[in-house]
Amino acid sequence: MALNKSMHPRNRYKDKPPDFAYLASKYPEFQQHVHTNLTGRVGLNFKDPEAVRALTCTLLKEDFGLSIEIPLERLIPTVPLRLNYIHWVEDLIGGRGEDPGGTRRGIDIGTGASCIYPLLGATMNGWFFLATEVDDICFNFAKKNVENNGLSDLIKVVKVPQKTLLMDALKEESALVYDFCMCNPPFFANQLEAKGVNSRNSRRPPPSSVNTGGVTEIMAEGGELEFVKRIIHDSLQLKGRLRWYSCMLGKKCSLAPLKEELRKHGVPRVTHTEFCQGRTMRWALAWSFYDDVAVPSPPCKKRKLEKARKPLTFSVLRPTVKLLEPQRAATPAPCPVELITAWLEKTLTELKVCTVAVPGEEEVELSLFLTAVENSWVHIRQRRRDHGRQLRELPRAREGPEEVPVAVEQEAESGTPPSGPAQPPSPGSVQHFLFKCLLSVREEGGSGDVGVQMHWVEGQNRDLMNQLCTYLKNTLHRLASAPPAPPLASP
Repeated sequence: MALNKSMHPRNRYKDKPPDFAYLASKYPEFQQHVHTNLTGRVGLNFKDPEAVRALTCTLLKEDFGLSIEIPLERLIPTVPLRLNYIHWVEDLIGGRGEDPGGTRRGIDIGTGASCIYPLLGATMNGWFFLATEVDDICFNFAKKNVENNGLSDLIKVVKVPQKTLLMDALKEESALVYDFCMCNPPFFANQLEAKGVNSRNSRRPPPSSVNTGGVTEIMAEGGELEFVKRIIHDSLQLKGRLRWYSCMLGKKCSLAPLKEELRKHGVPRVTHTEFCQGRTMRWALAWSFYDDVAVPSPPCKKRKLEKARKPLTFSVLRPTVKLLEPQRAATPAPCPVELITAWLEKTLTELKVCTVAVPGEEEVELSLFLTAVENSWVHIRQRRRDHGRQLRELPRAREGPEEVPVAVEQEAESGTPPSGPAQPPSPGSVQHFLFKCLLSVREEGGSGDVGVQMHWVEGQNRDLMNQLCTYLKNTLHRLASAPPAPPLASP
C-alpha cells in the first residue's frame, strides 16, 4: 500500500503502514491474496478486486474491531483514504454541536455497501449517522453490516428514491440539526470517463488499483460536478439544518467551479482540503451558513513548496567509487567523497558547467556551486549514438589489430566530442544562465557509498536541473556496468 507523509496527521496509517506479513499470518482469508517477491517483500495485487476487498475487511477487523461484508460488484473503499475524510470532519466540527458534550449527528449521502463512514465515525467517536442509499444491494449490505457490528443504535440506514440527496432524506427529521454531512459522490459522467477515456492526463501513470463499483456509485448525470451542485442547491434551502456540508471530489478541476457556485450564492463560510494516499489524491469541499463555526484553513502551498525545495538525490555505491580510484594509490589515498567530487567536477567542466568549490555544511561534506549557461547535456545521447555509428563504419586494417585513435576512444567512453578540452566561462563573466544549484557530496553511514544532493537555487526551469541530475546518474551507471579493462601484459 503506497502511503505518504501528506496524509492527515491523525491518520493511524500515516507513519505506520499496514504490515502485510503480520496480517497474513493472523488472517488466513487475507493470507491467500498476498505474495512474496524475490527479495522477500510481501505485497498485494491491487488490480485484483478480491485482494483489495480482503485488505479492507482485514484492516477494519484488526484496527477497529469491525466485521463487514462487501460484494465484489460494489465499491470497495480503502481504509486510509476514508480515515482522512473522517479526521477532516473532526476538524470541521471542532467538538462543537447543537448539544455540547452530546452525540454529534451526521449524514452520509450514499453510504455504499460497506457503510464505512458511519461505521468508522460511530466506532471512533460515537457519532450518530443517518446513512442514505438508493441501491438495493448496497442498502441490504449496509444494513447487515451495521447490525452485525451492534451499531444500530448509532447508525440508521434508510432507503431513498433515485436522485434523492438531502431534502427528501430530512423530511422525517424536521426537528433535528445535524453537525455535518459527508458524501463520496459518483466521479464519472459516463462509461468512457469511468474507463479513463478522455478524462485522464496522458502523462499520468495508470491507476495503481482496480476500479470497482456499481453504476449508481461511480456514475451520475453530469458527473461529480453536477452531483455536488445539487447538494449545494439543497443546502441553500436547508441552510441551518446542518452546521457543515461537505463532499469529497475525485478531480481537482471540480473544485474551482464549485467554489464559484458557492460564492455566487453568497455562502459565507467555505473551505477545502486535500486527501493524500501515495499516488491517490482526493479533494474535499465544505461550506456552512453559521457565523460561529471555526473554519479550518485550506492547505497552503507549503506542500508544493516543500516538494519544489526538496533536493534531488542519488547514491554512488562503493564498487562504483572504487572504479574511480587511481591505479597508483596516492599518499594519503583520496577518500570516497573526494573521488566522487573530483569526477563530478571533471564531468561538469566537460559539459561547460561552471563549478566553484564552496565549504560544505559539515566537515565530511564537499560542495560545488554550479552555474549552467547552456543545455550541453540534452543531445549527448544522440551524439554518442552518431559517433558509435561512425566508429562501426571505420575501415578495418587488413592485418593486425584494429587501432582506434586515442581521442576517438576517449570520446566513446565519455560521450563528448574530441574537440579539445571544454572551457566553461568563469562565474564572474556569466550574465545569462539557465540555472544555479548547490551540489553536495557526502559519505553515507560509513559504508563507502556516497550520496549526492542537488539543491535548487534559481533559474529558468527546475526541469533542467532534473535533466542534468539524470545525465550524471546515467553516466555513473554506464561506468559501473562497463566490462572491466583487460589486465596489463607482464613484461
